[in-house]
Amino acid sequence: MKIDLIGPSYPFRGGISAHTTLLFRHLKARHQTRFYCFRRQYPRFLFPGKTDREESRFYLREEDSEPLLDALNPLTWLKVARRVIRDKPELAIFPWWVIYWAPQYLTMIFLIKAFSPARILFICHNVAEHESHFLKTAVSRVVLSQGHGFIVHSEPEKANLKGLTGKSRITVTVLPTYDAFNPAPMSKTSAREKLGLSDDRIILFFGIVRAYKGLPYLIKAFPSILARFKVRLLIVGEFWENKERYLRLIREMGVQKDVTVIDLYVPNEDMPGYFYASDLVILPYTSVTGSGLLQLAFAFGRPVVTTAIGGFPQVVADKETGFLVPPRSPQGIADAVLDFYENHNGEEMSARIKAEQGRFSWDHLVRAIEGFAP
Repeated sequence: MKIDLIGPSYPFRGGISAHTTLLFRHLKARHQTRFYCFRRQYPRFLFPGKTDREESRFYLREEDSEPLLDALNPLTWLKVARRVIRDKPELAIFPWWVIYWAPQYLTMIFLIKAFSPARILFICHNVAEHESHFLKTAVSRVVLSQGHGFIVHSEPEKANLKGLTGKSRITVTVLPTYDAFNPAPMSKTSAREKLGLSDDRIILFFGIVRAYKGLPYLIKAFPSILARFKVRLLIVGEFWENKERYLRLIREMGVQKDVTVIDLYVPNEDMPGYFYASDLVILPYTSVTGSGLLQLAFAFGRPVVTTAIGGFPQVVADKETGFLVPPRSPQGIADAVLDFYENHNGEEMSARIKAEQGRFSWDHLVRAIEGFAP
């Protein structure tokens, strides 16, 4: 099958860039695939972080990708559309996650549908954005209505997409594992030594800090955890929210001496150390479809505490590979962490996670895409 993939890749960082690059890697192993990626994404004033560029020494890159698309230059939108039309693929695949890409996608898709036989397939990381409102939802409806087929990461998102667009050709697959970031396993002891940590128990909140990630509920849960066990909480990630608000909450909870805050986007080469040093990874999200971070934790064999929303219950086996808790529930988070330390063996949970890795193979996603062949 001939496939054209349009989306982010190196030199841009983040989960969508990693996902699209890895998808290209696995698609081209079985199909004739072209990858048209971005050479510029966002203007500086629209990006809340330090930079959207990859600064790691270890990065994901496929040499045969073609960085043609400049989000701010409509001539490049036309150029990519012309390339796809010339290729005559059976499928043109677009990842969808924010409405920023609506003008670019609509331009390209209009031309591709008008002048080529390609069917449009959306991989929806978010049907609507996490911090969504009426306008964003309306724009998402306009763009997604142009698709012939869709892949989503949870049954709730399937229902959301069907209600939004009326489309029915929707396949649900869980996110594949991000094992490409785990090239050299290390022991918990060596990881802690490398990070200068001497604590016996460590839990981890990792990733960009945004409102929907639910970090305040974890901070509020921490006093109940400390009342029973001495635990170190690592908060590791770039703050896209008011950092002082979180630091103030940590002080109000009286847990500042047991919390380490590392406000930066962690380079890929340093990422494994934080996961291997930790016993549990906590994802107290209040809104989610699927999560690359969850699959990243599983790639390192780390059990998780997650809220029972979105696609999480399809991925996490409660009290076997992690814990499912109600959203916005500090007590639920605290009970899960205490249950882990009182009643569960972390190594046994890690072994179950590794035994289930086949469920999260990239082959499942590739086969789902193959199911949309004309």
